[in-house]
Amino acid sequence: QVQLVESGGGLVQPGGSLSLSCAASGNSFRALTMGWYRQAPGRQRESVATITRGGVTNYADSVKGRFTISRDNTKNTVYLQMNSLKPEDTAVYYCRELGNDYWGQGTQVTVSS
Repeated sequence: QVQLVESGGGLVQPGGSLSLSCAASGNSFRALTMGWYRQAPGRQRESVATITRGGVTNYADSVKGRFTISRDNTKNTVYLQMNSLKPEDTAVYYCRELGNDYWGQGTQVTVSS
């Protein structure tokens, strides 16, 4: 079983940046496809970005060019660098291990002036 712990959320002004981290337990991290998802109030949870064990990335159209997903297999950690943040990026952001459908507890990101 994999445990996922997110960190790095907070309040930021429009146009600002935040970096999220997701630390995974276990020894099989390098073999896992990981992803970041988000859920805004009153909306369904949606995929933001994913990264395969080989480093192939995929992004939602709404974040392309602004967000970057990366991973460090030596630290069992996946990251989400978020730039040029907009108020519509406000949501709880979740880390997910796709193969076994493990989820983190989520971290709040609020973009507001």
